[in-house]
Amino acid sequence: KLGGDPAFGIILASDWIRPGMRVLDLGCVQGLLASLLDEAGRDCEVHGIELMPADVRRAEQALASTIARGRATFTCDDIRHADFGRAHAAVILDVLHYIDLADQQAVLERLRDALAPDGLLLLRIGDADGGLPFRISNWVDRTVTFVRGHRLGTLYCRPLSGWVASLMALGFTVRPVPASQGTPFANVLLEARLAGPADQNVAPGGHGHPDRHC
Repeated sequence: KLGGDPAFGIILASDWIRPGMRVLDLGCVQGLLASLLDEAGRDCEVHGIELMPADVRRAEQALASTIARGRATFTCDDIRHADFGRAHAAVILDVLHYIDLADQQAVLERLRDALAPDGLLLLRIGDADGGLPFRISNWVDRTVTFVRGHRLGTLYCRPLSGWVASLMALGFTVRPVPASQGTPFANVLLEARLAGPADQNVAPGGHGHPDRHC
């Protein structure tokens, strides 16, 4: 997964996630992002939230030493209701299309309020206007979900333009980054940033709480 999924390489090659940052990983599955950042020496704190208890257990077992050093925590919860706390960055890879449009909007609004004033959201989506590659990605999604023993209902996908419009309406500036290299999919990684002055109460490495939303 780490070697074949272009999103991880893109994130690692960028300076998006820097030492000292607190990072939310929504739908973290088995903690791959936390593992990647720890192995790369990014020295940040990743809080993963995952719905499936078995995946949370695997993440906690695989990353026991990372957890012991305070570089990762994992919570079994539904991202529609989980407490996000405060963060400098949030990462959501292929998750929001499992929940309906109203819940997608609610999660994005709560994330905006959880992020520091100049916070970053990295959101990977499948472009519903992507034609055959999009249909292939949906087929693979359903197959993998079935093999893992889960029932997959309606997928709430949107075209790239719809995702960008929603994020911009929430106050993000958005830059689409192609994220299908080496795959047959129609994936795009959205680099979404909040405009605002750096908050001294949430400086990287600190544990203060931004007061912009209090």
